[in-house]
Amino acid sequence: MSTPEEQEQFKLVVVSAGTGDPSSTRLLADRIAERAAALADGHGNTLTVSNVELRDITADISTALTSQLVTPKMQRAVTALAEADGIVAATPVYKASPGGLFISFFHALDNDLIIAKPVVLAATAGTARHALVADDQMRPLFAYLRAMTVPTSVFAAPEDWGDPELNKRIDRAALELVLLMESGFARKIAGEAWRSYQHSYGSAGGAETSIDLDSDLMRLATGGSAV
Repeated sequence: MSTPEEQEQFKLVVVSAGTGDPSSTRLLADRIAERAAALADGHGNTLTVSNVELRDITADISTALTSQLVTPKMQRAVTALAEADGIVAATPVYKASPGGLFISFFHALDNDLIIAKPVVLAATAGTARHALVADDQMRPLFAYLRAMTVPTSVFAAPEDWGDPELNKRIDRAALELVLLMESGFARKIAGEAWRSYQHSYGSAGGAETSIDLDSDLMRLATGGSAV
């Protein structure tokens, strides 16, 4: 166990796209977060959990997608993810695909925002027929965002809630998440390899300003001459 001087503090953000109250999607995400917090505590570290409830910012997500205007509520969600050491991303499944609110939120984010951050993928549905949605459809989205999804995804249909196997998957996913956070992988990428990634000007919350604006390509893009 770490001594007080060695104890590390981590921030975990739970993004839930559940629309009900209470929401089984939020319940599943909270169980993963609680387990991760317990595991971090067992390692002598502190894990602080915050929540981004997408149903509360539906209009703000739509505004960001259609006008690129970031409202204060949307900015708080973006800032939480930018400062996160880890993420639990949970969505209900509708018609064999992640909820539209979930997809819209991540489509509205800066492509650089969660590079290398560890993410647990979680999904709930009314039938076990949707069990592969997390790996088949959610994982490619986070691969595009260059996040570090943990190997174990967590899915729950109604019959799974009383099954011990669900707890085993939650335990495994939470441990993978905690170990990745404790490794400092995302921070090391940001500190040592950030420039090796492709970025757009003003990305990473407006912090990416190292793009060469005087290149031939950039002059052409802004209507100038390459010569």
